[in-house]
Amino acid sequence: MTSNSSKRPQSGTTMVETMVAVALVAAFFATIFELNAVCLRYIDASKESLAALQGVQDRLEALRNLAFTPDPAGSDLANATYLQTLMATPANGSDFAKTRPTEVVTIKAYNTATKSTSGTGIQITRLAGANVTPSIDQNSLVLPIPATVLVNVKYQWSMLGGRSCTEQTETIISSGTKK
Repeated sequence: MTSNSSKRPQSGTTMVETMVAVALVAAFFATIFELNAVCLRYIDASKESLAALQGVQDRLEALRNLAFTPDPAGSDLANATYLQTLMATPANGSDFAKTRPTEVVTIKAYNTATKSTSGTGIQITRLAGANVTPSIDQNSLVLPIPATVLVNVKYQWSMLGGRSCTEQTETIISSGTKK
């Protein structure tokens, strides 16, 4: 009697090999999805930083366009009440400017001869939110002749994960007539 069995070895995958292959594929896709999530967080952080930069620039331009004279009674830039009304609304209409940052504007007298500030000036803080009443810390804003001030605009906000971020700029504004 002869047996009709094949002399080639039988090949196939075992359950262990299949499970290892599934684990490798799952790890690969988990890594891809996590990498995608990290990229999306970086994109969101970039958008927030750009929105903050735009908000700071918009507020600074609004302040530069105000009337400014050595007499605080005729000056919008040296008038704390006028500035409080101006800052009751966000610097621009973006969702970020309306909801996320705390905005701080500081105006101090600037001496061009010594290139230094003097006094504590006016500080206006606008907390995050669409409709808020800014708080004012107004001490003395004694302007030199010619009147020159240092204006500092700062945005502060927290990103996802609690990381604190700041965007800030400052400029020197002198009284005079616009041409």
